[in-house]
Amino acid sequence: MRVLLSTIGSRGDVQPLVALALELRALGQDVRLCVPPDFRAWIEGLGMPVTPLGPELRSTGRADPSAPRPTPEQVRRMMESTVAAQFDTLTAAARDRDLMVGATALQIAAPSVAERMGIPYVFASYCPCLLPSRHHAPPVLTMLGDTPAAPAPDVGALWELDGLRWNDMWGAGLNARRVPLGLAPVDDVRAHVLTARPWLAADPTLGPWPDPADGAVFQTGAWILPDERPLSSELEAFLDAGEPPVYFGFGSMRAPAGLSRAMIESARALGRRAIVLRGWAELSLTDDGPDCLAIGEVNQQALFPRVAAVVHHGGAGTTTAAARAGAPQVVMPQYYDQPYWALRVGELGIGTAHAPGAPTTESLRVALERALHPDVAVRARTVAASVRADGARIAAERLVAAGGA
Repeated sequence: MRVLLSTIGSRGDVQPLVALALELRALGQDVRLCVPPDFRAWIEGLGMPVTPLGPELRSTGRADPSAPRPTPEQVRRMMESTVAAQFDTLTAAARDRDLMVGATALQIAAPSVAERMGIPYVFASYCPCLLPSRHHAPPVLTMLGDTPAAPAPDVGALWELDGLRWNDMWGAGLNARRVPLGLAPVDDVRAHVLTARPWLAADPTLGPWPDPADGAVFQTGAWILPDERPLSSELEAFLDAGEPPVYFGFGSMRAPAGLSRAMIESARALGRRAIVLRGWAELSLTDDGPDCLAIGEVNQQALFPRVAAVVHHGGAGTTTAAARAGAPQVVMPQYYDQPYWALRVGELGIGTAHAPGAPTTESLRVALERALHPDVAVRARTVAASVRADGARIAAERLVAAGGA
């Protein structure tokens, strides 16, 4: 079977798809990936072909969060251009494929391309909150430092509004490309993109589907890519030089001014050393004190079991990695699925969420102190034992057995 796997986003969006690709290849399948060009060299180094999709994304982590937001007309043009580029790229990449899998909700053109090609299409979400349910609200769009509005008491009304936003953002651009292909116009973009039976690539303990009996969602478990990379000698030496430090990392997220200082000073206020992941925001240390270390891309699976706590943005991948390691967490959510994961970390008792608003040394110290309580560490280790690592294999076997049905 010839499979096309496609996603748009940062490493947290791409890496699970690579895990699925490797499982499919181990089962003898022919796999191609459509991902942002940032990840082409890495994936081709694993021996799998890549078709670049969209522009490079790394620069978004360094964007000024205080810059003026685009006008509605600028957003409209950007959305239409994005959809058009997806149609062109995915059509070429899918020409010889038997099945397509799209991960993350920005795959606006993917189901239409699969429909036009006459091949099965599977949509997979990494978080339950993207999929409509009466048990949770839809994803939110805020930035770190914003104070999100209080959720409306009527979850159904929120999902109705969410559906209207999908249509407003993507409807015109999607139908402008579907109709010339002889495809019927879509009047419910969200339902079209998410499909009638989406897959949920999230761990059942961390992000359970709340209506498992309805059969509308197939939960595979998280797609985790095994990481055998050793830690650098510098990092090993730092870890060995004292008590377990606190890890601070925000991946591809933007960072408000002063975040590095607030992180380091909050750790010092509790007598802790700090490891700071530079990330796409290029965070740096505030001084050359021996109690802090800045690092680049790192094997979280090797590092997280050796830290006192993980302070992060709340992406699905980092939340799952910290939970598997049994490390207490402090989640500082910005947008999309991150508030959901912050809520789940608190509900499970394996950490805490940072208070809404811009982080300060004191606000981070308070959150970190709660996460470092011995009871939280015990609970985190208990939950770690229930987090599964076979989601990508389950998904791959399902795709091969059912041809994506």
